[in-house]
Amino acid sequence: MFKRAVLLYFQFKNYFILSFLLLTSLILIFTNDNTNIKFVRSVAVGSIAMLQESFSLFPNFFSIQKENELLRQQNIELAHEVNQLREARLENIRLREILNIKDTTTINITSAKVVGRNLNILRNTITINKGSLNNVVVGNPIVTASGLVGRVLFVTDNYSVVQTLNNIDFKASVRLQRSRDEGIFTWNGKFHELTNVIKTSEVKSGDVVITSEFSDAFPNNIKVGLVKNVSDVPGKLFKKIEIAPFVSFSILEEVFILDYLPEIEKISIANLQQ
Repeated sequence: MFKRAVLLYFQFKNYFILSFLLLTSLILIFTNDNTNIKFVRSVAVGSIAMLQESFSLFPNFFSIQKENELLRQQNIELAHEVNQLREARLENIRLREILNIKDTTTINITSAKVVGRNLNILRNTITINKGSLNNVVVGNPIVTASGLVGRVLFVTDNYSVVQTLNNIDFKASVRLQRSRDEGIFTWNGKFHELTNVIKTSEVKSGDVVITSEFSDAFPNNIKVGLVKNVSDVPGKLFKKIEIAPFVSFSILEEVFILDYLPEIEKISIANLQQ
Protein backbone atom coordinates (compact mmCIF):
# COMPACT_ATOMS: atom_id res chain seq x y z
CA MET A 1 0.00 0.00 0.00
CA PHE A 2 2.82 2.40 0.95
CA LYS A 3 4.79 1.37 -2.12
CA ARG A 4 1.77 2.07 -4.35
CA ALA A 5 1.39 5.51 -2.78
CA VAL A 6 5.09 6.30 -3.39
CA LEU A 7 4.78 5.14 -7.01
CA LEU A 8 1.64 7.28 -7.44
CA TYR A 9 3.42 10.30 -5.96
CA PHE A 10 6.41 10.01 -8.29
CA GLN A 11 4.07 9.41 -11.25
CA PHE A 12 2.04 12.61 -10.58
CA LYS A 13 4.72 14.53 -8.68
CA ASN A 14 4.50 17.61 -10.87
CA TYR A 15 0.74 17.85 -10.44
CA PHE A 16 1.01 17.44 -6.66
CA ILE A 17 3.66 20.17 -6.48
CA LEU A 18 1.57 22.50 -8.68
CA SER A 19 -1.55 21.91 -6.59
CA PHE A 20 0.38 22.53 -3.39
CA LEU A 21 1.85 25.77 -4.71
CA LEU A 22 -1.57 26.99 -5.95
CA LEU A 23 -3.16 26.19 -2.63
CA THR A 24 -0.35 27.94 -0.77
CA SER A 25 -0.68 30.97 -3.04
CA LEU A 26 -4.44 31.20 -2.45
CA ILE A 27 -3.97 30.96 1.29
CA LEU A 28 -1.35 33.70 1.21
CA ILE A 29 -3.55 35.90 -0.98
CA PHE A 30 -6.64 35.61 1.19
CA THR A 31 -4.77 36.05 4.46
CA ASN A 32 -2.50 38.91 3.38
CA ASP A 33 -3.69 42.48 4.06
CA ASN A 34 -1.23 44.13 1.68
CA THR A 35 -2.89 46.74 -0.59
CA ASN A 36 -1.72 45.12 -3.83
CA ILE A 37 -2.80 41.70 -2.59
CA LYS A 38 -6.22 43.09 -1.67
CA PHE A 39 -6.60 44.42 -5.23
CA VAL A 40 -5.65 41.06 -6.74
CA ARG A 41 -8.05 39.34 -4.33
CA SER A 42 -10.96 41.62 -5.27
CA VAL A 43 -10.31 41.10 -8.99
CA ALA A 44 -10.19 37.33 -8.52
CA VAL A 45 -13.40 37.25 -6.48
CA GLY A 46 -15.16 39.52 -9.03
CA SER A 47 -14.03 37.32 -11.92
CA ILE A 48 -15.24 34.16 -10.20
CA ALA A 49 -18.59 35.83 -9.41
CA MET A 50 -18.96 36.92 -13.06
CA LEU A 51 -18.28 33.41 -14.27
CA GLN A 52 -20.83 31.97 -11.84
CA GLU A 53 -23.45 34.48 -13.00
CA SER A 54 -22.78 33.66 -16.67
CA PHE A 55 -23.11 29.93 -16.12
CA SER A 56 -26.21 30.42 -13.99
CA LEU A 57 -28.04 31.89 -17.05
CA PHE A 58 -28.20 28.48 -18.73
CA PRO A 59 -30.50 26.80 -16.19
CA ASN A 60 -32.43 30.11 -15.79
CA PHE A 61 -33.13 30.23 -19.54
CA PHE A 62 -35.02 26.95 -19.41
CA SER A 63 -36.89 27.91 -16.24
CA ILE A 64 -37.89 31.28 -17.77
CA GLN A 65 -39.11 29.53 -20.92
CA LYS A 66 -41.25 27.19 -18.86
CA GLU A 67 -42.58 30.10 -16.79
CA ASN A 68 -43.51 32.01 -19.96
CA GLU A 69 -45.43 29.00 -21.23
CA LEU A 70 -47.40 28.83 -17.99
CA LEU A 71 -48.12 32.58 -18.16
CA ARG A 72 -49.38 32.25 -21.74
CA GLN A 73 -51.71 29.44 -20.70
CA GLN A 74 -53.02 31.48 -17.76
CA ASN A 75 -53.51 34.47 -20.07
CA ILE A 76 -55.67 32.39 -22.43
CA GLU A 77 -57.74 31.06 -19.52
CA LEU A 78 -58.22 34.57 -18.10
CA ALA A 79 -59.23 35.95 -21.52
CA HIS A 80 -61.83 33.19 -21.86
CA GLU A 81 -63.14 33.96 -18.38
CA VAL A 82 -63.38 37.68 -19.20
CA ASN A 83 -65.37 36.86 -22.35
CA GLN A 84 -67.72 34.65 -20.34
CA LEU A 85 -68.26 37.43 -17.80
CA ARG A 86 -68.83 39.98 -20.58
CA GLU A 87 -71.48 37.75 -22.21
CA ALA A 88 -73.14 37.20 -18.83
CA ARG A 89 -73.24 40.96 -18.28
CA LEU A 90 -74.81 41.55 -21.71
CA GLU A 91 -77.34 38.79 -21.05
CA ASN A 92 -78.21 40.46 -17.74
CA ILE A 93 -78.73 43.79 -19.54
CA ARG A 94 -81.03 42.12 -22.09
CA LEU A 95 -83.07 40.49 -19.35
CA ARG A 96 -83.46 43.87 -17.62
CA GLU A 97 -84.61 45.36 -20.92
CA ILE A 98 -87.31 42.69 -21.19
CA LEU A 99 -88.49 43.50 -17.67
CA ASN A 100 -88.49 47.24 -18.39
CA ILE A 101 -90.55 46.79 -21.54
CA LYS A 102 -93.02 44.55 -19.72
CA ASP A 103 -93.37 47.18 -17.01
CA THR A 104 -94.21 49.91 -19.53
CA THR A 105 -96.76 48.08 -21.71
CA THR A 106 -99.76 45.78 -21.29
CA ILE A 107 -99.00 44.13 -24.65
CA ASN A 108 -97.53 40.63 -24.52
CA ILE A 109 -93.93 40.51 -25.76
CA THR A 110 -91.65 37.71 -26.97
CA SER A 111 -87.89 37.96 -27.25
CA ALA A 112 -86.10 36.76 -30.38
CA LYS A 113 -82.56 36.66 -31.72
CA VAL A 114 -81.43 38.14 -35.02
CA VAL A 115 -80.15 35.24 -37.15
CA GLY A 116 -79.88 36.91 -40.55
CA ARG A 117 -79.53 40.29 -42.27
CA ASN A 118 -80.32 41.56 -45.74
CA LEU A 119 -78.20 44.68 -46.10
CA ASN A 120 -79.85 45.92 -49.30
CA ILE A 121 -79.51 49.69 -49.04
CA LEU A 122 -83.11 50.29 -50.14
CA ARG A 123 -84.96 47.31 -48.67
CA ASN A 124 -83.15 46.30 -45.50
CA THR A 125 -84.59 43.33 -43.60
CA ILE A 126 -83.55 41.07 -40.73
CA THR A 127 -84.49 37.46 -39.94
CA ILE A 128 -85.41 36.44 -36.39
CA ASN A 129 -85.67 32.97 -34.86
CA LYS A 130 -89.37 33.07 -33.94
CA GLY A 131 -92.28 32.22 -36.25
CA SER A 132 -95.88 31.11 -36.40
CA LEU A 133 -95.25 28.34 -33.85
CA ASN A 134 -94.50 31.18 -31.40
CA ASN A 135 -97.73 32.99 -32.37
CA VAL A 136 -95.89 35.53 -34.53
CA VAL A 137 -98.04 36.95 -37.34
CA VAL A 138 -97.45 39.34 -40.22
CA GLY A 139 -97.69 42.91 -39.01
CA ASN A 140 -96.40 42.40 -35.47
CA PRO A 141 -94.23 45.38 -34.39
CA ILE A 142 -90.58 44.69 -33.55
CA VAL A 143 -88.82 46.82 -30.93
CA THR A 144 -85.84 46.96 -28.61
CA ALA A 145 -85.45 48.83 -25.33
CA SER A 146 -83.96 51.66 -27.43
CA GLY A 147 -86.91 52.03 -29.78
CA LEU A 148 -88.71 50.88 -32.92
CA VAL A 149 -87.04 48.32 -35.22
CA GLY A 150 -89.78 47.56 -37.76
CA ARG A 151 -92.60 45.10 -38.35
CA VAL A 152 -92.97 41.46 -39.36
CA LEU A 153 -93.18 41.10 -43.14
CA PHE A 154 -93.16 37.31 -43.67
CA VAL A 155 -93.56 34.32 -41.34
CA THR A 156 -92.66 30.62 -41.43
CA ASP A 157 -93.03 28.05 -38.66
CA ASN A 158 -89.79 28.96 -36.88
CA TYR A 159 -88.57 32.19 -38.46
CA SER A 160 -89.80 35.64 -39.44
CA VAL A 161 -88.54 38.31 -41.82
CA VAL A 162 -88.73 41.83 -40.41
CA GLN A 163 -89.02 45.01 -42.47
CA THR A 164 -86.77 47.50 -40.69
CA LEU A 165 -86.71 51.28 -40.57
CA ASN A 166 -83.96 51.09 -43.21
CA ASN A 167 -86.48 49.95 -45.83
CA ILE A 168 -87.80 52.31 -48.48
CA ASP A 169 -91.25 50.71 -48.17
CA PHE A 170 -91.42 51.35 -44.41
CA LYS A 171 -93.72 54.13 -43.21
CA ALA A 172 -94.99 55.01 -39.76
CA SER A 173 -97.29 57.71 -38.46
CA VAL A 174 -95.30 59.58 -35.79
CA ARG A 175 -95.31 62.80 -33.79
CA LEU A 176 -92.78 65.11 -32.23
CA GLN A 177 -92.95 64.49 -28.49
CA ARG A 178 -92.34 68.12 -27.51
CA SER A 179 -94.40 70.10 -30.02
CA ARG A 180 -96.99 67.34 -30.74
CA ASP A 181 -96.70 67.95 -34.50
CA GLU A 182 -97.64 64.97 -36.68
CA GLY A 183 -95.70 63.55 -39.59
CA ILE A 184 -94.73 60.42 -41.54
CA PHE A 185 -91.44 58.68 -40.79
CA THR A 186 -89.74 57.18 -43.88
CA TRP A 187 -86.38 56.11 -45.34
CA ASN A 188 -85.53 57.70 -48.70
CA GLY A 189 -82.52 55.51 -49.45
CA LYS A 190 -80.04 58.07 -48.09
CA PHE A 191 -81.38 59.15 -44.69
CA HIS A 192 -84.46 58.86 -42.47
CA GLU A 193 -86.82 61.78 -42.69
CA LEU A 194 -89.99 63.15 -41.20
CA THR A 195 -92.36 64.35 -43.92
CA ASN A 196 -95.61 66.36 -43.97
CA VAL A 197 -94.55 68.73 -41.18
CA ILE A 198 -95.56 72.27 -42.18
CA LYS A 199 -93.09 75.16 -42.09
CA THR A 200 -94.87 76.92 -39.22
CA SER A 201 -94.23 73.97 -36.90
CA GLU A 202 -91.71 74.46 -34.10
CA VAL A 203 -89.14 71.73 -34.69
CA LYS A 204 -85.65 71.68 -33.15
CA SER A 205 -82.63 69.43 -33.43
CA GLY A 206 -82.72 66.92 -30.60
CA ASP A 207 -86.54 66.64 -30.51
CA VAL A 208 -87.74 63.10 -29.79
CA VAL A 209 -89.92 61.35 -32.38
CA ILE A 210 -92.44 58.73 -31.18
CA THR A 211 -95.18 56.67 -32.81
CA SER A 212 -98.57 58.34 -32.97
CA GLU A 213 -101.95 57.04 -31.82
CA PHE A 214 -103.07 57.65 -35.41
CA SER A 215 -100.81 54.86 -36.63
CA ASP A 216 -102.60 51.86 -38.11
CA ALA A 217 -99.53 49.62 -37.63
CA PHE A 218 -97.92 50.43 -34.27
CA PRO A 219 -99.05 51.19 -30.72
CA ASN A 220 -98.46 54.81 -29.74
CA ASN A 221 -95.55 56.25 -27.75
CA ILE A 222 -92.82 53.92 -29.07
CA LYS A 223 -89.54 55.84 -29.44
CA VAL A 224 -88.38 56.14 -33.05
CA GLY A 225 -85.50 58.62 -33.16
CA LEU A 226 -84.14 62.12 -32.71
CA VAL A 227 -84.39 65.12 -35.01
CA LYS A 228 -80.92 65.51 -36.52
CA ASN A 229 -81.31 68.41 -38.98
CA VAL A 230 -84.13 70.85 -39.79
CA SER A 231 -84.26 73.12 -42.84
CA ASP A 232 -86.78 75.03 -44.98
CA VAL A 233 -86.99 74.24 -48.68
CA PRO A 234 -87.76 77.32 -50.83
CA GLY A 235 -91.12 76.99 -52.57
CA LYS A 236 -92.16 73.99 -50.45
CA LEU A 237 -94.96 73.89 -47.86
CA PHE A 238 -93.23 71.38 -45.58
CA LYS A 239 -89.95 71.37 -43.65
CA LYS A 240 -87.07 69.07 -44.50
CA ILE A 241 -86.39 67.09 -41.30
CA GLU A 242 -83.67 64.45 -40.99
CA ILE A 243 -84.11 61.81 -38.26
CA ALA A 244 -81.50 59.64 -36.50
CA PRO A 245 -83.11 56.36 -35.30
CA PHE A 246 -82.52 55.28 -31.72
CA VAL A 247 -81.81 51.68 -32.78
CA SER A 248 -78.33 50.85 -34.09
CA PHE A 249 -79.04 48.21 -36.75
CA SER A 250 -75.39 47.31 -37.33
CA ILE A 251 -75.06 45.78 -33.83
CA LEU A 252 -78.64 44.48 -33.43
CA GLU A 253 -78.58 41.01 -31.82
CA GLU A 254 -81.86 40.62 -29.95
CA VAL A 255 -85.32 42.12 -30.46
CA PHE A 256 -88.78 41.93 -28.91
CA ILE A 257 -91.97 41.02 -30.76
CA LEU A 258 -95.09 42.89 -29.68
CA ASP A 259 -98.28 40.81 -29.78
CA TYR A 260 -100.13 43.70 -31.39
CA LEU A 261 -102.24 44.18 -34.50
CA PRO A 262 -104.22 47.30 -35.43
CA GLU A 263 -107.97 47.18 -35.05
CA ILE A 264 -109.65 46.00 -38.25
CA GLU A 265 -112.53 48.40 -37.73
CA LYS A 266 -110.15 51.35 -37.49
CA ILE A 267 -108.36 50.36 -40.72
CA SER A 268 -111.69 49.85 -42.51
CA ILE A 269 -112.88 53.36 -41.58
CA ALA A 270 -109.54 54.86 -42.68
CA ASN A 271 -109.84 53.08 -46.04
CA LEU A 272 -113.38 54.42 -46.54
CA GLN A 273 -112.12 57.96 -45.97
CA GLN A 274 -109.50 57.68 -48.68
